Amino acid sequence: MIRGGITSLLLVIWFIIGAVAGGQRHDYSSAAAHCATAATIVVTILAGPLNYIGVDPKISSCKLPKPSS
Repeated sequence: MIRGGITSLLLVIWFIIGAVAGGQRHDYSSAAAHCATAATIVVTILAGPLNYIGVDPKISSCKLPKPSS
């Protein structure tokens, strides 16, 4: 029970560090105009503290599936 709580806390801290890194890179300064911008924000948050040791995740393009007619 305690181990699960510690793991959850560490995961939340990991994501907070990633969100701070995204803010320092000005990822949130403009509205997500397209899929690549939103994807870059997500992978930056998921990378967490790795952003501070050289990981610089960028998504240049993404293709969303077209809805069926």
